[in-house]
Amino acid sequence: MNKIDQNDIQNRILASRAGLTPVNRGAGGAAVPRTQAEGAVAGRKSFGDLLKAKTEELKFSAHASSRLKSRGIEVTPDVMGKLEKAVAGAEGKGAKDSLVIVKDLAFIVNIPNRTIVTAMDGESVKDNIFTNIDSTVITD
Repeated sequence: MNKIDQNDIQNRILASRAGLTPVNRGAGGAAVPRTQAEGAVAGRKSFGDLLKAKTEELKFSAHASSRLKSRGIEVTPDVMGKLEKAVAGAEGKGAKDSLVIVKDLAFIVNIPNRTIVTAMDGESVKDNIFTNIDSTVITD
């Protein structure tokens, strides 16, 4: 690898650590900022975009997954969309642990971790007491 390639690589590493867009070197070695469009490969997302999308996804805990299976609860794309919207709303209000009711289903969600802790259907909700929650979101 020649000296120019090593400098370019080091520049890109430092820029990514600082959260900046990498730069190209122009005539005389002057930094020429690259735009996001120039730096991105057509049809591909940046690492930052992928990381953000992954951390914003709702996750199901092992307990919640077990409850979904044992209670025969199917989480449709419609239900998932409503859950995501409810979690975003609760997050905006500073909630930590929320009871989210979607149609005839109830979910306990840890908002900061975006993790569904447990899931209940209509039969399981009856005669239950919900503790350790700081908010409730009821969707339509």
